Amino acid sequence: MQVVNPPGELSDTHIATVYDAVRAQVVGREEQIGSVLAVLAAGRDLLLEGPPGTSKSTILRAVTEHFGIPLVFVEGSAELTPAKLIGYHNPADVVRRGYLPEDFVHGPLPQAMSAGGFLYLEEFNRIPEDTLNTLLTAMAERELTIPRVGRLVAEPSFRLVAAMNPFDHIGTTRVSQSIYDRLCRMAIGYQTELQEREIVALRTGSSASALVASAVRVTRATRGHPELRLGSSVRGAIDFVLVGEQLAAMRRLALDNGALEPSLLHDAARLALSSKVAVQEAAGLTPEQVLGTIVDAHLLDG
Repeated sequence: MQVVNPPGELSDTHIATVYDAVRAQVVGREEQIGSVLAVLAAGRDLLLEGPPGTSKSTILRAVTEHFGIPLVFVEGSAELTPAKLIGYHNPADVVRRGYLPEDFVHGPLPQAMSAGGFLYLEEFNRIPEDTLNTLLTAMAERELTIPRVGRLVAEPSFRLVAAMNPFDHIGTTRVSQSIYDRLCRMAIGYQTELQEREIVALRTGSSASALVASAVRVTRATRGHPELRLGSSVRGAIDFVLVGEQLAAMRRLALDNGALEPSLLHDAARLALSSKVAVQEAAGLTPEQVLGTIVDAHLLDG
C-alpha cells in the first residue's frame, strides 16, 4: 500500500492518484469512487443511500487505505446510545479515583476525530435521534466537548460517512433535517450482471463460470420479485458459489461442462439465500419455496 498523503491531510493534491488506485480495487464503480473522493476531499461529510452489498464499505476501505487513515465502523441500531458513541468513564476507576480524564474510555466518535479517520455509520436511519444529535457539533464545528474530559478538536482528515438502505423501512427512524443539511448525499444501486459476475469470480476465486453465472442470475432475480419484500445482494451470489462448489465436490459433480445438476442449484440457493431474502407477508410462502420457483425459472430459461 502506498500512502499518498501524510496522516492528517486529505487535500486534493493527489486525488487523481487515489482515484486510479481505488478504481483498480473495485469493480465497475468509477463514477461512485470519483463522487466519494470529491465530497471527502472538499471537506464535507457524506450519506450513501443504497441497498446492502453495493460496494459502499469496499470503496471506503480502499480510500482510507490509500490515505493512510483509519476507518472506524459503527453498526447503527436502536441500542446505539450517546454513551456508546462518545465513550464513558470506567466505573471501577471512578469508584477508586473519581472522574479523571485519563480514565475515560473513548468511543468510536472521539477515536475517529483524534486519529483523523472516517467514522462510518452503517444503518444510519436505525440510530435514535438523541444519539444522532451528538454528531451535530462534530459535523458542524469539527470538535466535541466531553463532560469531565474536555474539548476534543478533530484532525483535518476526520470525516463522517453514513450509510442507509432507503428500501427497508422496518425498525427505522426519521433522520432530522438538521442532520441532512450537514451531509452531501449519493445514491448507489446494484451493479450490472456482468460486473456482479466479475465480483463473484474475484471474491470466490472460482473458475466454474456456469455456476457463477447461475448464482448471479438467481440472486438478481430475488430483487424486485413480487413475493419478496427484500432481495439479496451480491453477497448471496458469493455464498451461493462457495457453497455450491462444496456440494459439487461432495457429490462428485463436474462444474466445468456447462450443465449443472438442478438439485445442486436448488440446495445452494436454499442454503445461501434463504437468510438474505424476506418474503411478503401476504404471500404465505417460505423463503425456500420462493427460491425454488426462482431456480426453476432459471433452469427453464437455460
